[in-house]
Amino acid sequence: MIKKEISDQAFTQKVLSLFEKENDQRVYSRGDFLLQEGQVEHHLYFIEKGAVKLYYLTEFEERIIRFGYDGSLINSLSSFLNGSPSEFYIEAIRKTYVKRIPKALLMSVITKNYQSVTQYSKFLETVLIHQIDREIDLMVSSPTQRLERVLKRSPDLFKHVPLKYIASYLRMNPETLSRIRNS
Repeated sequence: MIKKEISDQAFTQKVLSLFEKENDQRVYSRGDFLLQEGQVEHHLYFIEKGAVKLYYLTEFEERIIRFGYDGSLINSLSSFLNGSPSEFYIEAIRKTYVKRIPKALLMSVITKNYQSVTQYSKFLETVLIHQIDREIDLMVSSPTQRLERVLKRSPDLFKHVPLKYIASYLRMNPETLSRIRNS
């Protein structure tokens, strides 16, 4: 387990150094899109400051899948990996400072040597585990349990993301979330 964490950290440090070298910084106001449904994802984003939501639209509502805030990496992963149009939107939920790197640059570092490929593989495993945890969150029937699981993984979530978006992410209304937090 320790080796895996070190490997993930080493890869993350490589990626973070790419953001510094590339120095492609963008500022998004609340409501601005980093990516919209139908666009192909060509970048990996590092949230320096601010917050974004990754979501898709159903016929009736917005379904939030993930948040990115200070220190987070985010993108529409399936579009990024497959070069297919994204099913998701990435939208700033407050003024957000983002650094981004193009896929080609990231891939050049990943394919540089065997160690980088292995580290990237471990990094993707971690992403997959987080996605499975998210799916489990949605299957847990109790709203209280869903909140507890999310706060265990992201204890600072309420510092970065408004309650109404967290409620949507947890598939409950804001009043229910507020009541659970206050009890």
